[in-house]
Amino acid sequence: MKFCSHCGSEVEHKIPEDDNRPRYVCVSCETIHYQNPNIVAGTVPVVGDKILLCKRAIEPRYGYWTLPAGFMENQETTTEAAMRETWEEAEAKVDIKGLFTVINVPQIDQVHLYFRADVLDGKFGIGPESLETQLFSEQEIPWDELAFPTVKRTLKLYLEERKHGTFGVHVSDIIREPRAPFS
Repeated sequence: MKFCSHCGSEVEHKIPEDDNRPRYVCVSCETIHYQNPNIVAGTVPVVGDKILLCKRAIEPRYGYWTLPAGFMENQETTTEAAMRETWEEAEAKVDIKGLFTVINVPQIDQVHLYFRADVLDGKFGIGPESLETQLFSEQEIPWDELAFPTVKRTLKLYLEERKHGTFGVHVSDIIREPRAPFS
């Protein structure tokens, strides 16, 4: 960030008084510009015993398989975001069954939320952000071609819990770089 969105003056990156983290602060009007993590919401959409995956038509990870998910928009709930993203990427309408994973990815300032979902009427297609969509049995999942660690973790947890017929909510972190502890 170079300029204040409030008055247009330059900003500097510093720790404001009574704060503990660097922020962008306007040198003129002293507005503090807070930056917060983005929420990625998606689904584990199923038809019978198969899981619907999308091959990405966009970067990052163009050509890799993923669960349908994307950035939450303002004025929508997390479930609305997950349903919208599933429609946009796989043209699938889903019935949300419950929150399944919450995965923090602090090095890229994201939190990923995946919901268990049934594909209504088993119908799906190919949205503009996908090259193709396909139903996969557990044995067919292209593990080496998955786009993101959050997708791989969610799928492994889902397949393990499906064997037992009960699902919990799993909160975890994927941390790739050493970080200083919160002070």
